[in-house]
Amino acid sequence: MFTIDASAPVIVRLSTVIDAPLERIWALHTDVDAWADWNADVDEAELDGPLLPGTSFRWKTHGLDITSTVREIVPGERLVWGGPANGIEGVHVWTFEQTGDQVVVRTEESWSGAPVEAAVNELGQALNASLTAWLAALKSRAEQTA
Repeated sequence: MFTIDASAPVIVRLSTVIDAPLERIWALHTDVDAWADWNADVDEAELDGPLLPGTSFRWKTHGLDITSTVREIVPGERLVWGGPANGIEGVHVWTFEQTGDQVVVRTEESWSGAPVEAAVNELGQALNASLTAWLAALKSRAEQTA
């Protein structure tokens, strides 16, 4: 099982509770090509094949061109991706847990590398803001009636 880099200088852990079916939330989150439709922070995203370990996707966010690689997927439960971007090595773990009629979505991400070490506080705040916005956007879209 893949995890974040526990020794990274920047680690952010957040969660939200979403009042929507797990299937809807999972479908939104794993349709990489449609991220920009519901997440204002994602300018574009494109998956290079099926969503399976080893498959990469390219996406643009906050002025960064990022290529991430899927490291682990447990349908409906867990998705892990990571990769380098502008000298930052990121590992991003998402988990989804059904609790009654709600789903707890947890995200944790680690950043390491020279750019991070040079600006730990600034990049930590930026990552926290980005993940907070991502969770809010996912919650908003998933809770809209279909």
